Amino acid sequence: MPSSSEPPLVPPATSGNMTDCVVETAQQDPGHVSASRKAADGSWRDVTATEFLADVTSVAKGLLAAGVSPGDRIGVMGRTSYEWTVVDVAGWFAGAVTVPVYETSSPEQIEWILSDAEAVACFVETGENAARIAAVRDRLPALRDVWTLEAGALGELRAAGREVPDADVDRARSVAGPGDAMTIIYTSGTTGRPKGCLLTHGNFLDLARNAEAAIPEVLRRPDAATLLFIPLAHVFARFIQALCLVCRIRVGHTPDAKDLLTDLAGFRPTFILAVPRVFQKVYNGAEQKAAAGGRLKARIFEQAAATADAWSRAQDAGGPSPALRLKHLLFDRLVYSKLRALLGGRVEYAVSGGAPMGEHLAHFFRGAGLIVLEGYGLTETTAPLAVNRPSRIKIGTVGPPLPGTDLRIADDGEVLARGVGVFSEYRGRPEETAEAFADGWFRTGDLGSIDAAGLLTITGRKKEIIVTANGKNVVPAALEDRLRAHPLISQAVVVGDGRHFVGCLVTLDEEALPSWGANHGKHGLDLTRARTDADVLAAVQSAIDKANESVSRAESIRRFRVLEHDFTVENGYLTPSQKVKRFEVLHDLADEVEAIYSS
Repeated sequence: MPSSSEPPLVPPATSGNMTDCVVETAQQDPGHVSASRKAADGSWRDVTATEFLADVTSVAKGLLAAGVSPGDRIGVMGRTSYEWTVVDVAGWFAGAVTVPVYETSSPEQIEWILSDAEAVACFVETGENAARIAAVRDRLPALRDVWTLEAGALGELRAAGREVPDADVDRARSVAGPGDAMTIIYTSGTTGRPKGCLLTHGNFLDLARNAEAAIPEVLRRPDAATLLFIPLAHVFARFIQALCLVCRIRVGHTPDAKDLLTDLAGFRPTFILAVPRVFQKVYNGAEQKAAAGGRLKARIFEQAAATADAWSRAQDAGGPSPALRLKHLLFDRLVYSKLRALLGGRVEYAVSGGAPMGEHLAHFFRGAGLIVLEGYGLTETTAPLAVNRPSRIKIGTVGPPLPGTDLRIADDGEVLARGVGVFSEYRGRPEETAEAFADGWFRTGDLGSIDAAGLLTITGRKKEIIVTANGKNVVPAALEDRLRAHPLISQAVVVGDGRHFVGCLVTLDEEALPSWGANHGKHGLDLTRARTDADVLAAVQSAIDKANESVSRAESIRRFRVLEHDFTVENGYLTPSQKVKRFEVLHDLADEVEAIYSS
């Protein structure tokens, strides 16, 4: 079997837990800025290591006063914020196991997670969040307390724990060792009920320490800082939060996407993390803005994009020519520097995960001065199994395994993994836990390949393979990822199981329609008009034709259908981590699929 292994650069922890790095930072470097908080006037206020330790300790005392005991599970439900991080870490200081819940979750989803985890308490951000828990409270017998952050819950807990001795917190936080649970993170639920992945203190500690040793250019920079804006309920953001605590990196939080550019400019991170859709929207927005500025600006952006792509590819082929250097310098002044300024002006690296990133997009950003380190991982692996390194990058792959991680490809193409970040069990599901492993290797469910240099490429999901009536195996992701790169297309679901040809359901990006329409003489373009507009349909067809170039004719999309509405978390077709629930889409929209084959 093809394989790739990276021995650990830092030995696995044999004692201690994630709380130790918070205490040690405050003791060894009390003035270190652990976080920056956005004030009401838009400025950012620094929180030192000493202040952060005081914050989490005071809340931990309140938890102990409320009867929380080591090993108890506590839910955390809210948008990404400094308070989210405080209650998460305070939970560990009280010896508890924290359980993130997406703030978009329905009452039914909340009930499932809190009941399955047997949570004794839950933090929520808003009264509306609390109301959703109240709707199912009678079916949560273990739940004793619900604390609402916007109603002053942290102040109340601090007051309640004022008389709790420091020694009680030290005792509670020291109970857990590296092999004990730190958190239970539930899977996205694309193939059924979400399963609770039990992740240990050692999973986070060992993976973070080895990541720091593997990527010192990003993580050991003295002024390293990152702004978290993806949900902390997601394992990707959660790992970065832990990484910042371990590596002593300043972290900020922004809960609202509409404030992202303003917050990036004020916080000025040195690296960011995002899913590919964010990078695509940044690119599409710049392209549409240039188009709105007239033919000359559109032409400048087009040439700048082509130059960035060429510049990036030249890095892997001996370096750029003198002529390309001059063009790149020109467009750096005209375009790239302005793009970097939008991100705060100091960002050099971005970490991308959650879905494959198109090569064109990765080359564009590298050529524009933002190196995107694409990685790969799952909830069950504490996020990253593999990631490209600044010194070892190959666009189109997700890089080599992180130190302490082994990968191999099974005979059927499935990616298998073992290592410091791999989870121990699905809570309360011994049979499903056993099924997830083969001879000690975790079965990721993803298809991939490993090249001669040990770099991993992900090609699709094993369970999503389509077999046409002609017996042709089709991997939907190969086409869907390329289609989603088009500025008009939000989601694409390739269909054709048991059919004589491959089709596709397409949804349009409602945010992109107005500017696209204005640039094409169609002012006020909305979803209703767009799905039957000849120019829109032609643009979608052009995107499909381009995507089809990557596959054989037997795998190519022959027909498509534009849907009336996009997929959202609210309508049940997206998970909170923005993955399409394929089963629900194909079940509920069976008539739309049938229309592809009956037209």
